[in-house]
Amino acid sequence: MIQRIQSVYLLVVAILSVIVISNPIGSFVGTDNSITEFTNLSLVAQDGTENYKPWALFALQIISAVISLVTIFMYRKRMLQIRFTLFNIILSIGYYATMVTFIFMFKGEATFVPSWIVCLPFIGIVLDWLAIRAIGKDEMLVKAYERLR
Repeated sequence: MIQRIQSVYLLVVAILSVIVISNPIGSFVGTDNSITEFTNLSLVAQDGTENYKPWALFALQIISAVISLVTIFMYRKRMLQIRFTLFNIILSIGYYATMVTFIFMFKGEATFVPSWIVCLPFIGIVLDWLAIRAIGKDEMLVKAYERLR
């Protein structure tokens, strides 16, 4: 199960999702040099007040991590595994769309300064695509064996 390369790709995607969840996406720097930290779950102002409006980003990353882990154990149903991985790619693209929407919603007069964490879902998309290719190769190999029987 874990010895297959697509399982490693999917495991790394799940780990990247957890890293994205646990770190801030960036910060908003106001005209008065006030800094508001933008995380996947909340906006944290300098005075410590939290605004939980961006909770959807947190939910998308949790779903992405869970789907990646569940997909690893579907090694006997390769076509379903491909569909789940494709759905995970769509979730990651939706994460970026939701993040951009929240940035424009909360920006106002402030400037958004992104963190390096913003690139990790894109790396997850690339790894998901590589996993789909590897699963497809496994499916072709199994069909070739069945033809020889």
